[in-house]
Amino acid sequence: MTDTDARPSGPRAKPAAVRATPTAAVIAAVAVVELSSGITQGFLSPLLRGLTETLRVSAADLNWISIANLLASVVFTPVLSRMGDLYGHRRVLRWNLAIVLLGSVLVGLSRSFGTLLAGQILQGAFAGFFPLLVGILRNRAHHGDGDAEGRRGISYMVAALVGGLALGLVASGFVARTVDSPTAALWVPAVATSLALAVTWPLLPESAHQPGGRIDWAGGVLLCVGLASLMLALGLGGTPGWEWTSGRTLGALVGGVLVTALWVRVELRTAEPMIDVRMFRRRNVVVVSLVTLTFTFCMIGLQVANPVFLGTSAAEQGYGLGLDPFAIALAMLPNLLALALGALLAPAVAAAVSDRLTLVAGSVLMAAGYLVALACHADALPFLAGTAVSGLGSGLLQHSTRTLAVESVPHDRTSVGSGINELLINVGGSIGAAAVLTVFAARTPAGEALPALGAYTTSWTLCAVISVAGAAIALFYRTPRTARTPEVDR
Repeated sequence: MTDTDARPSGPRAKPAAVRATPTAAVIAAVAVVELSSGITQGFLSPLLRGLTETLRVSAADLNWISIANLLASVVFTPVLSRMGDLYGHRRVLRWNLAIVLLGSVLVGLSRSFGTLLAGQILQGAFAGFFPLLVGILRNRAHHGDGDAEGRRGISYMVAALVGGLALGLVASGFVARTVDSPTAALWVPAVATSLALAVTWPLLPESAHQPGGRIDWAGGVLLCVGLASLMLALGLGGTPGWEWTSGRTLGALVGGVLVTALWVRVELRTAEPMIDVRMFRRRNVVVVSLVTLTFTFCMIGLQVANPVFLGTSAAEQGYGLGLDPFAIALAMLPNLLALALGALLAPAVAAAVSDRLTLVAGSVLMAAGYLVALACHADALPFLAGTAVSGLGSGLLQHSTRTLAVESVPHDRTSVGSGINELLINVGGSIGAAAVLTVFAARTPAGEALPALGAYTTSWTLCAVISVAGAAIALFYRTPRTARTPEVDR
């Protein structure tokens, strides 16, 4: 049994009556969407080493896959989140899935690096899944168990997301090993997204409350242009033609800062802003935002580096573990399984030791994992153990930052609150991917596809330092003395 679409005739119109959808059906549909999101994000990792030869690109160039995908997410997330709150989370989610499916088809058809990047840009719309699904779940829990039910729901969503990452890794690695075509595994996300669209179309309920309103397009455009300019400068800075002192690099940096500042000014004067920047006056909102930036810098920044390291032959390059695509997928499972475990344990850990110490513990575990990788990268078992430790920490942070971001906003802006956190995840990941790109480009000899070992050791060291900084920032989080409301953490 499904809900009917609620179509408000105006900003204050009441939605049409809806029928209750069984909870099990909603949870199943949400899990399928997050599984498809994880598959879309994780399927490329085992294929990256082979793509350097198939598409004739360097390992440094492959970082543009992450950057393009994340920059697109920066564009999609605030718009889709706001549209979900205004016009119905299910309706917008359907369009969201269609966009990702189109990008996945492009990726499957890719025979050039440019086509692959174009598909990855459209696939970046997956960042809208999480805030829209949170909106659906929180609307259902509005009259139920409140924050406790919301926290459990988010932990299940993160676990499903990580399960999708693992499934995407194994599926693409298996296809790459068993099918002769070097690009056959690129169709994995198209299959997953098609399944998600077919399953969720009849099962997911529409939000009962749709206030209507308008989209702050001016604010959305300014935010996207400002962030894209900054990410472009950071991503290309230090590469030929984009030296740090060159006019185009400095112009992109200064222009990005100025446009972002203009965006803040516009949002403060807008009655219905895309993102209410006044929320950042609250201490806890700032702390959670900064912790989100630090842990995603590391987690997403190494998304290309670690799989390429696993697939590099020590006999040929003097470093690496020399794994094939399927073995790379299996080698990355400890990190993902630990991430899922961290997300599932996070509600209990927060209840036992507080949200602040959970944030600190997650950051410390990530730093420890990167230091183990740095010290033991020549041996497979210690190296993989280090990735598992960092995965456990990132799982705690995945759940905690997403939960605290949602609890800081009113129910009618649930998707926007979650969307802000997803936006920060993408910004932090973009900065991390850009930083690793710069390191790799500087350590790759002319005419070579793969960098020197120093590119990896520098990246792991940088991520350990950033994680320690995240732990220090988390110490400033202040646990509210009363029930969690948007006003208590000022």
